[in-house]
Amino acid sequence: MATASIPTTQQALWLKSAKGAWVIEPNAVPKPEKGEVLTRIESSALNPVDWKIHDYDFGVSEYPAIIGQDIAGVVVAVGEGVENVKVGDRVLHQGVLNKRQAGFQQYTIVPAGVVAKFPASLSFDEASTLPVGVATATVGLYSSNAVQSATLVAPWKTDGRGKYADQPILILGGSSAVGQSVIQFAKLSGFSPIITTVSPRNNDFVTSLGATHTIDRNEPLSSLSASVKAITTKPLTLVFDAVATAETQIAGYEVLHNEGGVLVVVLVANVPEADQVPGKRIAAPYGSAPHHGAFGEEVYAHLSAYLESGDVKPNQVDYVAGGLGSIPDALDKLRKNKSLIKIKFAEAAVGVETSRTTYDQTTVRVKAPMNEKFAKVIIA
Repeated sequence: MATASIPTTQQALWLKSAKGAWVIEPNAVPKPEKGEVLTRIESSALNPVDWKIHDYDFGVSEYPAIIGQDIAGVVVAVGEGVENVKVGDRVLHQGVLNKRQAGFQQYTIVPAGVVAKFPASLSFDEASTLPVGVATATVGLYSSNAVQSATLVAPWKTDGRGKYADQPILILGGSSAVGQSVIQFAKLSGFSPIITTVSPRNNDFVTSLGATHTIDRNEPLSSLSASVKAITTKPLTLVFDAVATAETQIAGYEVLHNEGGVLVVVLVANVPEADQVPGKRIAAPYGSAPHHGAFGEEVYAHLSAYLESGDVKPNQVDYVAGGLGSIPDALDKLRKNKSLIKIKFAEAAVGVETSRTTYDQTTVRVKAPMNEKFAKVIIA
């Protein structure tokens, strides 16, 4: 096992019980087994799903627990048989909700097949904004599991790039973390027009990612169908709802072509069965690359190249000051659907700098006392 200098214990943010308190306490630094990689976390994003894990008690099998899924860091050890990365590589990957593999700590384990190197042009902070969004977008668009996916041909497959040219797609919530990834993969797949709902202040941003048309997300959902028809007369057979309230799901389902199509939703489907019709189906992806086995490995096998080429871009970030113990406060702001927030926190036992990205994201850097370098946590 190749290694760098590694401590035996680390600091972690623990969720002590279901719907319970958050506490900073030590955790053992895990050792990579065969086919695994140990990374020193430099940045780890916090998504809206994190407060939902806390509030609704899902996804965690054992407490006390450590969560956090969007991770960027440095490889410090590799297990037997790992050849795709080496000690010192800058990588991004997705956490799993257990104390060996989660992101709200200083060191974490990841299966080697779902880790990707990223170019020097990206910071750790930028890289950490990608894993959950990329996983949810790619599973929802390209997985072969029809319960979770539109089952499209992926752009990395033979003849997959541009395969859906001249076919429209509607993305609800285009400036969200997931929505940004969906826009970029829709562009790789050739969809046109790429229509998204977004706040007008983010029009230029989503256009830079590949959106061709925007609809003001403040418009009433009752006018969504008319707004789409004003943009394209082509049959709309794919809607990706990255907002996934009951209201947006119903509106997205209704705007699908009457003869059939797929509504992909990031949460549990909320379209009443009585309103569903033959030919229109709903898919709900589980956005975790490690949980999707060979498909997750496919995504990560091509992700580095997409980052190098600029076909996949990270979210935007900037910074203010704060502390790791204030992550629960940041979660509360996400819970209240605060957009573009900036938070200042007093220095805590673990120092932090925080910032925001777009729509549903803010950013935190965590300075871990046992590391000489910053371990940064992005609140996304």
